[in-house]
Amino acid sequence: MTEADLPAVMAIERATFPLDAWSEGMMRGELADMPRTRHYVVVLVDDEIVAYAGLAAAADQADVQTIAVLEKYQGTGLGSAMLTELLAEARRRGAREIFLEVRADNPRAQAVYRHFGFEDIGTRRRYYDDGTDAIMMKRKLDG
Repeated sequence: MTEADLPAVMAIERATFPLDAWSEGMMRGELADMPRTRHYVVVLVDDEIVAYAGLAAAADQADVQTIAVLEKYQGTGLGSAMLTELLAEARRRGAREIFLEVRADNPRAQAVYRHFGFEDIGTRRRYYDDGTDAIMMKRKLDG
């Protein structure tokens, strides 16, 4: 992902997360830390950005920052492909564990993360702007 991708990325962000979308300033801040502590990717279909994902990594820990896929492409495997890339990048950076938060009211995303070996480790009460809880998840990474 580059700054030139931000208009398309922000449109997906607002469509996917209408209640708690990141601001463009927050996204620019994430990109400013690439490649030092961040790794962001986009997916193109017919030269259109239709999905993006981001990772934060420092020392032996990593965090899935975000994964978003345009609604018409959800369920096509793009989210899983991006998560696979984030896990690979976390390993390349020497992370031994990877964490994430997922909305408690998003069972579809939770199922994907569990399929990838993530386990629930706790709940952040009222984590999202609309008061929805976040389920905290973790996965150990092999070498």
